[in-house]
Amino acid sequence: MAVRAISQEAFDDLVRENVEDLGMEPSEALEDALYTLKLQGVDLSGIITCVPGESSVKDNPVIACLDRLKEVDSVSKDGLLRDEDLDEISSLFVKLNELCSSQELGNAAIATKHGAVELTCSICSKIKTSTGSNRIVVPCLKALAVLIHDLQSTEVFRNSSGPRIVVDLLRDSISDSDSLDAGFAVVAAAATGNEVVKQLFMEQKIDELILQVLNRESKITIQALYDAIRVILTPDDGRVVASQVYGYARTFAKLGIARALTEALQAGIGSDSLVSASIALKSIAVNDEICKSIAETGGIDTLLRCIDDSGEQGNKTAAKTCCSLLSKLAGSDSNKSTIVEKRGLDKLIKLAQRFSDDPLVIQEVMSIISIICLRSPDHAASAIEAGAGDLAVQAMKRFPAAAQMQRNACNMIRNIAVRNAENRTILLANGIEKLIRTAKANNEICRTSATDALRDLGLDNYNS
Repeated sequence: MAVRAISQEAFDDLVRENVEDLGMEPSEALEDALYTLKLQGVDLSGIITCVPGESSVKDNPVIACLDRLKEVDSVSKDGLLRDEDLDEISSLFVKLNELCSSQELGNAAIATKHGAVELTCSICSKIKTSTGSNRIVVPCLKALAVLIHDLQSTEVFRNSSGPRIVVDLLRDSISDSDSLDAGFAVVAAAATGNEVVKQLFMEQKIDELILQVLNRESKITIQALYDAIRVILTPDDGRVVASQVYGYARTFAKLGIARALTEALQAGIGSDSLVSASIALKSIAVNDEICKSIAETGGIDTLLRCIDDSGEQGNKTAAKTCCSLLSKLAGSDSNKSTIVEKRGLDKLIKLAQRFSDDPLVIQEVMSIISIICLRSPDHAASAIEAGAGDLAVQAMKRFPAAAQMQRNACNMIRNIAVRNAENRTILLANGIEKLIRTAKANNEICRTSATDALRDLGLDNYNS
């Protein structure tokens, strides 16, 4: 059911009618209007509530800021901003950003309801970096990234030619890291949950621009760039039955972005871009061909090294992120063998032992081992030799309430045991049956996986 909305003018009229027609006191009139509209299911986000006679909409700092920006925008000539206004524009956008950054205040909703996205896009379209107005690029784009906060604001951005305007600014600012970071933050915000905006960015060749930035000689990290890649390749628009993002991922890989991200990972866990680059690369790895190509360009070697380093340095975030990407790459049969040949199973078990107090790391390790052992008795035997059975027993005992870890353990056990009678004997001798039944009884999400594991261990009463 569509959410009912109300304009600021209609809200103010209702409050005024309560005072003038019903004789209410100003504060009572405001309170009654709010109560009535909430009962009717009206969305009041972005509405400025003022007591008549005491304050007005114009007194709100967000509105005051927007009103002044509108004045400056209206006096621009020939599609250009006046030089004498640039410093003021910059300070106004800095202020607007500060006002709208806190979600608790609701100022972003107020700003967007009063035309902030359209206004900011208009001003962005008049920035000409060649004329010296580039000094307002960063504050302008930073404010725009904050203003775009929901589906309605992304639609306003789309209808204001936002994708074209922002990509043009990014191209003009290709040598300025701060401008790139601010611009790609807008890309990420605007593409979130909006399939059409993603498509428009692709039509503007955002993929080629991303590759150009990744291949720059200067290796300064553009954090928002990785966020933009991830968002563009995420099918997060519930209005769309068949998303096009998987095709975009293949386009990214064919263009060379997967290779560039793989090279970025080679800086290791000392790099502040490792986690973001790993997540971005995972979003591109959507099929077997791409996963194999990442491995062929050194992706598996790099990830296994990072897994070793993250364990030695106690970096849990890097460990989980690298394991998550390796799990995706392990979906390719050839990559499974590569991981085993490079002693990846030993490295994974060692990582789990180093982080034996963290079920989140352990469950990532189990997920990779489960994928590696799928349909491969030889890999399953190697997993047992590396200590996967002991890992399952110890972790299931230690974290009985960690439901996802218990589920991953059951899946791993199933794949280790299903085609390997010797592994079944070893696991059952170590008491795995009781642990699986306990997981099945205590964690609802484990029931199917636990039942399958008991069955593939050769137990007749697996349904009980």
